[in-house]
Amino acid sequence: MDSSPARVRVLRPMALLVCSLALVAGCGGSGSSSKKDTSTAQAAQAAVPMASDDLQSDYQKVIKEVLPSVVQIQASGDLGSGVVYDDQGHIVTNAHVVGNEKTFKVTTANSEDVLTAKLVYSYPEQDLAVVKLDKVPDGLKAATFADSSKVEVGQIVLAMGSPLGLSSSVTQGIVSATGRTVSEGSSDGGTGATIANMVQTSAAINPGNSGGALVNLNGQVIGIPTLAATDPSFGGGAAPGIGFAIPSSMVKTVADQIVKDGKVTDSGRAALGITGRTVVDDSYQAAGVAVVAVKSGGAADKAGIRAGDIITKLGDTGISTITSLSEALASDRPGQRTTVTYTRNGASKKVDVTLGEQ
Repeated sequence: MDSSPARVRVLRPMALLVCSLALVAGCGGSGSSSKKDTSTAQAAQAAVPMASDDLQSDYQKVIKEVLPSVVQIQASGDLGSGVVYDDQGHIVTNAHVVGNEKTFKVTTANSEDVLTAKLVYSYPEQDLAVVKLDKVPDGLKAATFADSSKVEVGQIVLAMGSPLGLSSSVTQGIVSATGRTVSEGSSDGGTGATIANMVQTSAAINPGNSGGALVNLNGQVIGIPTLAATDPSFGGGAAPGIGFAIPSSMVKTVADQIVKDGKVTDSGRAALGITGRTVVDDSYQAAGVAVVAVKSGGAADKAGIRAGDIITKLGDTGISTITSLSEALASDRPGQRTTVTYTRNGASKKVDVTLGEQ
């Protein structure tokens, strides 16, 4: 985000504070000083709506610029959102939006005409997919994707999409955190993916927002809104103000490969090469991941890990569930060396492993 506009908006309230203090300090002065203070106060008061107008103007400018690049996607009975990726008609969205469908109906923000699109490729492991319009309409505008490594906590962001089927909706918030590793549920429509480096935002993310755009005030997409946190104490309902977006740099990495090669050729995601399940101890507490099957030639196979082994640690990270194993792997890279601690027939063992690719 360009720092210049931010400085203007911050400095004006500070100027108001300084002027207000000057006015109080000069209350007992001479008449000429009083006139000077009065005019200073009036100028300060005039600056308040000005700062507000500037921010509102920024919002409206961004919405006008980016919203035409955000579309509504209908797959069978489900609705989601997507972002126009290029002028060839490629649209990036979430894998859980497209599901198992191959064809879709697409509606743009500036037209009521229903367009048709076909799936190019879906990559559930990162919950991303690309579809392509059968016919590219005149004036279709591709969004600009930011370098998400430069996203900072506190930045103002807008979430654009079709929450609950309400197309071209916009919500506002800030970047609440970066670098979150989040695991999706698979029973509630997600892909079950574990995704690293997600952007957390306070902007409202509701069903239908998935696949849309999380945008900074420079009109750049910094992420693809994907899911909202749930609160078990409220029956698993969405926790207000806690949403997550796949960072734009990862979106670009995956989408570029799909557009060029029709599939993901370099995921950048580390893998052990096993199929596993969570096991519990005598107290019914999660106690590790039992290896159900080992992929031939994979990282675990090369390290001598076998079906029946129970993984309890990856590097220095304790492993109690299949989700915790996925989250630990999400922070590593293919080719990285690490250790796996596991038990076999009740005996604890440790082995060096070179991670493979998912």
